[in-house]
Amino acid sequence: QVQLVESGGGLVQPGRSLRLSCVASRIPFAIYAMDWYRQAPGEQREQVATITSGGSTNYADSVKGRFTISRDNAKNTVTLQMNSLKLEDTAVYYCHARRGIMEYWGQGTQVTVSS
Repeated sequence: QVQLVESGGGLVQPGRSLRLSCVASRIPFAIYAMDWYRQAPGEQREQVATITSGGSTNYADSVKGRFTISRDNAKNTVTLQMNSLKLEDTAVYYCHARRGIMEYWGQGTQVTVSS
């Protein structure tokens, strides 16, 4: 079955960086739009960043200028580079693939920003 496997989460101090990766299998990755979402405790899941199949990107206002989404179609991988991390970036981060009515979710990776 389709799998989206995230990695790269962890504990980091404010102001530092983390790089999340998501590897997709069993989908034609290049034609899927890919997103990163996050969900903090007690909060709704929110869309953080998007990259289309054509490479166009979009970001939530809260992460613009700090986060960068990219994709490598040869490796079926989407990456989220997170710089200048803040306490409020603490959440479980999820990888999401979508095309038309088809969508898939990863299992999530925890990012904790704490001093």
